[in-house]
Amino acid sequence: MTTQSKSSRSYRPIIYIILLAGCLLTLIPFIWTILASFKTHAEIINPANQSFFPREFTTQNYETILTDPTLPLARIYFNSIYVAVSNVITQTFTSALFGYVFAKFHFRYKRLLFWYIVATMMIPFQLTMIPSYLILLQFNLTNNLLGLVILSWFNAFGIFLMRQFMINIPDELLDAARVDGANEWQIFMRIVLPQCGAILATFGVLVFISNWNAYLWPLIILRDVNVRTLPIILTWYNDQHTANLGIQMAASVLIVMPILVVYLIMNRWVVRGFALSGIKG
Repeated sequence: MTTQSKSSRSYRPIIYIILLAGCLLTLIPFIWTILASFKTHAEIINPANQSFFPREFTTQNYETILTDPTLPLARIYFNSIYVAVSNVITQTFTSALFGYVFAKFHFRYKRLLFWYIVATMMIPFQLTMIPSYLILLQFNLTNNLLGLVILSWFNAFGIFLMRQFMINIPDELLDAARVDGANEWQIFMRIVLPQCGAILATFGVLVFISNWNAYLWPLIILRDVNVRTLPIILTWYNDQHTANLGIQMAASVLIVMPILVVYLIMNRWVVRGFALSGIKG
């Protein structure tokens, strides 16, 4: 064993302790929010009665939200799920398709077109917000969930990510499939996509989180309560219950939990997606 290996092993416990401390610091606000959602408003705001864990455990905050007749929670959850899942499906597919084209095909102005797409990532959303709204208005897609999906079919970051990943897939593998009589669509669906499971899952989780948490754009184009998404409703609901912090904490938990569940399910694929830079062998 070399001296460098021994030295790196001696520092490993210290690194683990630092990482563990960082994780705990990150989790404490989230854990406190969950615990506060089971406290009464009086317990949260009373400095003399403060504690990390609830002194009087109550589910009244959740019962108030779930039974509130002015809050169509099931419908609002459906709206957020519809928008997030639709954008995950469309953006992962189009990003993979265009990434494959830019990685494995040769045509005039390919490099120029690719860097043009990448350059669009530097354009702030506030610059395209008004033109996008006017386009949706012309097609009568404002106050419509479809308006949140149509303008999000393509993702420049996703195309860049997929291209960088697919460029490492051996050309010999694709040429062998062509020799066997496979067309380009079959190669893409049966050979390329199965190689990209980890990176597709990683990108899909990022798209899901981004769309689930989106606030400004849905706030602009969605007016009716029945078509609004959860982040907008959270702000509205908190305004209605400014005098009850327990209800606000419970509403925050109900919005965050689906993201946490999705991440826990996809965690293994996300880690692989960040770790891989190509395919093995």
